[in-house]
Amino acid sequence: MLVQDPPLPKSSKPRQIRTLPTLQPNSFSDSKTLDFSTWVSENFYRIISIFVLVATVAAVFFLYSSTNTASFLCLQSQTQRAMDSISLPQINWNSIKPIADKASPYANFRSEQWIVVSVSSYPSDALQKMVKIKGWQVLAIGNSRTPRDWSLKGAIFLSLDMQASLGFRVVEHLPYDSYVRKSVGYLFAIQHGAKKIFDADDRGEVIDNDLGKHFDVELVGEGARQEVILQYSHDNPNKTIVNPYIHFGQRSVWPRGLPLENVGEIGHEAFYTEVFGGKQFIQQGISNGLPDVDSVFYFTRKSGLEAFDIRFDEHAPKVALPQGMMVPLNSFNTIYHSSAFWALMLPVSVSTMASDVLRGYWGQRLLWEIGGYVAVYPPTVHRYDRIEAYPFSDEKDLHLNVGRLIKFLVSWRSNKHRLFEKILELSYVMAEEGFWTEQDLKFTAAWLQDLLAVGYQQPRLMTLELDRPRATIGHGDRKEFIPQKLPSVHLAVEETGMVSSEIGNLIRWRKNFGNVVLIMFFNGPVEHTALEWRLLYGRIFKTVVILSAKKNSDLAVEEGQLDHLYKQLPKIFDRFSSADGFLFVEDDTVLNYWNLLQADKTKLWITDKVSMSWSTATTKENSDWYSKQADMVNKVVSTMPVHLQVNYKEVVKNEQSLTICSSEIFYVPRHFVADFVDLVNLVGHLDIHQKVAVPMFFLSMDSPRNFDSVLSTMVYKQDLASTNSSWTHYSAQAAAVHPWKVSSEEEFIKLIRIMAEGDPLLMELV
Repeated sequence: MLVQDPPLPKSSKPRQIRTLPTLQPNSFSDSKTLDFSTWVSENFYRIISIFVLVATVAAVFFLYSSTNTASFLCLQSQTQRAMDSISLPQINWNSIKPIADKASPYANFRSEQWIVVSVSSYPSDALQKMVKIKGWQVLAIGNSRTPRDWSLKGAIFLSLDMQASLGFRVVEHLPYDSYVRKSVGYLFAIQHGAKKIFDADDRGEVIDNDLGKHFDVELVGEGARQEVILQYSHDNPNKTIVNPYIHFGQRSVWPRGLPLENVGEIGHEAFYTEVFGGKQFIQQGISNGLPDVDSVFYFTRKSGLEAFDIRFDEHAPKVALPQGMMVPLNSFNTIYHSSAFWALMLPVSVSTMASDVLRGYWGQRLLWEIGGYVAVYPPTVHRYDRIEAYPFSDEKDLHLNVGRLIKFLVSWRSNKHRLFEKILELSYVMAEEGFWTEQDLKFTAAWLQDLLAVGYQQPRLMTLELDRPRATIGHGDRKEFIPQKLPSVHLAVEETGMVSSEIGNLIRWRKNFGNVVLIMFFNGPVEHTALEWRLLYGRIFKTVVILSAKKNSDLAVEEGQLDHLYKQLPKIFDRFSSADGFLFVEDDTVLNYWNLLQADKTKLWITDKVSMSWSTATTKENSDWYSKQADMVNKVVSTMPVHLQVNYKEVVKNEQSLTICSSEIFYVPRHFVADFVDLVNLVGHLDIHQKVAVPMFFLSMDSPRNFDSVLSTMVYKQDLASTNSSWTHYSAQAAAVHPWKVSSEEEFIKLIRIMAEGDPLLMELV
């Protein structure tokens, strides 16, 4: 944060010299004897005064002529600061006139859930996705760098001119070229019915495009999650700041705004406590990809021009902060509930890299006054590293003073009886202490008045417990959670710490396939093995979707028919719209995931190089079934868009040929999903078999020379009876093994034990 230097000394004001009155002759007393001792006695105080005056002049001359003038300048500065003391604004809280929206086209529009972003360029891909988030209204705030013709369907855009016409007091305090103009957006959203505000930026993509999936959007009512929340322990009263990234698996990464003296504290919590949910009025999300890090981390951990892609543990529980403990907050991935709307104010007299951090600490301290708290959530957005230089100069004052700010805020107390009075008082004291300037004090006064003017009701104060003896944490109150130690970047070296190689492998597999959905089809009964398969593969993949001919709700098994299962896949694709890709496998095929790391997840995978799985037949030499299938294939091909039809006919030049693939395993990456769905729609109600449709789709989507060959090492046998009885054809070096029928828990345990050759940690499951 920017601590303003003391103002330079102004020219000294002329010293007011008291002049003696004109002496009159009759004003003298009778003459006395001029004895020296008598004269000294009578003029003792005058002599002392003259001596002090001479000494002062000499000292001033010495200080000005000395080479070391720092102490004198400091004294001068303090004197000047005292002369130019900051005054506390006086506000008549009961005479603030309402401000109604009469200038914008949205005067009658209302929404309870808003996403507020600052925009300096044309709509980003992330922002175009954000407007599609169901139930949330995007509000884009322009500045002097925003294109004049900026527009995005579904978003409300406030240009500089429109901001100026809204009548808010804060506008006159805001810079023209900064994201802190979002303060206007916050007020506009509140004026138009906001109950929740997601403070975001236009480079972060919301994971799964669903804020309700990650945050606690509802705190009361039917949609609220009435649950206790893990909380950092208040056992150590000297611990006033935490690095939340450790809780979510990254020990060597720290957030922007964490005091640098705390960076080396990488140990996890000895234990946690719990707190009732419902008052997490500020919710901070973690960002995958490029998290909120400072320039020190960015410059010292960067490996050349390679973009950061740091991942956090998405399964770690959210965690709350008790009174007396703080965490850095940012302005691009945070939800504010209405009880904390006052805490949205972005300071204007500090650098942009410090403004939201300063706001976060200021807001957290005041949040305690109403009994609220901050909670930190697992990854909620993904931000892409654009490899831009971080301005260290804008953060220098942040690193120098943030530790002092936290200590100040934790010790600060107020006797005011209303929240807004406390807010104004704290802003005043922070200006006096140099954490921001009088400009922000005036801005706070304008902000609070605007809040009341748009109809905001300030929350009631709660009894602050900071000065009370803290409750003893009993053994039963201690909750244990051991964070993962995910690989991160530390001086350009991948760090695994003391994690064993087996866990390191699991982390790498998870990192590679953690956003890939595995779709399994069960040919036999699911009762004895569905949970086991889900446990086995769920450690690696984003999720495991299981289908079978018979639905089983208790085991989360969906109904599907294998002969036409491809027609069901688009619905699954749509459910996981943010997944990197989809891997299909039947339950009679074992997937050796450790041998798939080298595969390209942007390419199609299928068994086109496994002769027993992939073959070509001619309709002249085969039954009517082949002829009928070929006729339907040709019908579909004739209706394909040009790019799909050209791909298919480049490989299949004879209409009498039919490509057959047993299709026990194949992979569709994200960017081919749209083509796959289009092809399913072209098939429509035609009775094309799965073994015919899937290879047709693959040959249409891309040329076989572009398919990834990872499945070419697959062990593929046809005689199920003889191979399954001996259990001898399994190979841990293959990408997959077929067939391998598991119909009981005992057979599954046997499979796990032989798979442990490739993944030793599997022995922990048996």
